[in-house]
Amino acid sequence: MTLQEIYENLKDKFGESIASFEEDIANPFIIVATESIADVAQYLAEDKGLAFDFLMCLSGVDLGAKDPNYYVVYHLYSMTHRHKLVLKVVLPKEEELHVSTVEHIWKTANWHERETYDLYGIIFDGHSDLRRILLPDDWEGYPMRKDYKEPEFYRGMRVPY
Repeated sequence: MTLQEIYENLKDKFGESIASFEEDIANPFIIVATESIADVAQYLAEDKGLAFDFLMCLSGVDLGAKDPNYYVVYHLYSMTHRHKLVLKVVLPKEEELHVSTVEHIWKTANWHERETYDLYGIIFDGHSDLRRILLPDDWEGYPMRKDYKEPEFYRGMRVPY
């Protein structure tokens, strides 16, 4: 199945929740409404014609001052049909950063979502164990955000850079 066919399938099933299909670039992607990502992901995993059974990567993105949004990007693969798909969810920087977990669909999302939470501060609602995974629990801030200011000291120790 082509990416265009997958997009049309999703658009028919989810309507306005499928915002757009961007194919002008090296890695085409589909933008999904934030509130619909768990339902869309469930459908992509369970539909026999799509069978996206592998979450290759889930990551946060901050493009800095040139873009007013954060993104959560999902790279999916179907072992059965051998096709790939990239989904994006847009999270405006001015709002609280919440998106539903997909951990119940793909178990590997557990660590990916924890890492994205730890480094970007994006909260995955419904996650079974959303806590820092790379940084200490009392670390302040989210180091992958472009506006992050590295602390000079942590617990009385100089933080080398």
